[in-house]
Amino acid sequence: MTARQFTGLFLALSLAAFGVAGVAWSQGNVLAPAFAVLDAAFIAFVLRWVWRQGERFEVIALDERHLEVRRSAQAQPAFEAHPYWVRVQVDGGEGRERVLLGSQGRQVEVGAFLSFEERRDLAARLKTLLASASGRGRDQDHTLG
Repeated sequence: MTARQFTGLFLALSLAAFGVAGVAWSQGNVLAPAFAVLDAAFIAFVLRWVWRQGERFEVIALDERHLEVRRSAQAQPAFEAHPYWVRVQVDGGEGRERVLLGSQGRQVEVGAFLSFEERRDLAARLKTLLASASGRGRDQDHTLG
């Protein structure tokens, strides 16, 4: 959603809460407007949190000599290694899998914000691309993001 759509959603939900509070107030519930204000503040907080979560991303850049994982919240790469030494590991139980990239004793989780199916696809795609980039395949330059 765009910022304008989030604002429209906030206004629609807040107006509905204030409308119900107005009706309740007219019937004698003197606390209804206060609860409507609290509800509007909660709606604003949650919509802002959802907006911020939607801004998260990871970029996995890969060529025959270098793999790099960059995250939206970090200026520096979260992980760097030579693709030949990188291994993809899927850790956790059914529906709770985590995709880990590891090399030389370091590990980083990638795709944590993805759904279960998307993480499974990411792991399979990374395995294929790493095999290709490390000389066991044909393609030599890839970017996932």
